Amino acid sequence: MSLLQISDLTKKVGNKIIVDHLSLEMDKGEILGLLGPNGAGKTTTIRMIVGLVSKSEGKVLINGEDTSLHFEKAMKQVGVIVENPDLYKYLSGYDNLVHFSRMNSKVSKKRISEVISLVGLEHSINDKVSTYSLGMKQRLGLAVVLVHKPSLLILDEPTNGLDPAGIRELRGHLISIVKNEGVGVIISSHLMSEMEMMCDRVAILNKGKLIGIHHVSEMVEDECSEVRFEVDRPDYAIQVLQSLLSGKAIIADRKQIKVRIPKERIPEISQQLLSEGINVYNVQTVKKTLEDKFIEITGGNIH
Repeated sequence: MSLLQISDLTKKVGNKIIVDHLSLEMDKGEILGLLGPNGAGKTTTIRMIVGLVSKSEGKVLINGEDTSLHFEKAMKQVGVIVENPDLYKYLSGYDNLVHFSRMNSKVSKKRISEVISLVGLEHSINDKVSTYSLGMKQRLGLAVVLVHKPSLLILDEPTNGLDPAGIRELRGHLISIVKNEGVGVIISSHLMSEMEMMCDRVAILNKGKLIGIHHVSEMVEDECSEVRFEVDRPDYAIQVLQSLLSGKAIIADRKQIKVRIPKERIPEISQQLLSEGINVYNVQTVKKTLEDKFIEITGGNIH
């Protein structure tokens, strides 16, 4: 059984379709990214999954429980942060955790200690939340939604407002949580570099429609990569490469020659350049990024 099953999920406001018949599945132990520009329907999708916005059409199942029929039972398996975590700033981090844990009678003191350690707040958990940085508040928010041992964790734009160090820290904790807790995580973002480093798969949304679901590793791997040869005789190097790579586009940029080739051909081409008396100072392979692939899939129409 899939952890999450979404079938034909749709949201209409008047004549406008915000989310258009979205269907996807995910399992425990994976991080699934909802990727798309602002206005793509990511937040509305999340709000429909957790019941903060009504569905116009469609079905959401969490561990087989239909949220329309057994909402409370389904939601007991979910931890969610939409935008910033809602915390009591005048209480300590620990008191916040105790307060929220009382919503579930099965939460023990041992479990509270476990989540404090999991999010790395051991040294500041007794300080008032009003003294916390934004990154610390995000980590405490994670602890709050993890304390009842959910199967599914849903985070909407969790890196908003964080500096690079805070983003890296949050990413590390999320990956650790998936590994140690075995939960499934849905995370929405428009920061593609972060999604590339964090997610196993990404669901690409544009104008409310699901464009496709892809494994991140498959999206950024390419049979032919752009290879840049730094040489001392670029004009002659182009002639040599043209004879070796008939039909390939070869671009000269000062003393760099750029060409898309399989990486297996790099030693052969380097050796041929050297044998022609061309000094090769550097060879650099430029991998396609998730952003490159996103633009390719959506045809550049991301607004």
